[in-house]
Amino acid sequence: MPKWEYVTVPLLVHATKQILDNWGEDGWELVQVVPGPNPDQLVAYMKREKS
Repeated sequence: MPKWEYVTVPLLVHATKQILDNWGEDGWELVQVVPGPNPDQLVAYMKREKS
């Protein structure tokens, strides 16, 4: 059975794609995006399989 590690990542609305692409290059998969503490920010929940 796979084991997972998780991370939360702050996303700036004007740079969301670039931020997600950078994390994706490191093997992280987007699970969910939720509103952040202010209107210009979101929070992404990411996961990847532990090695």
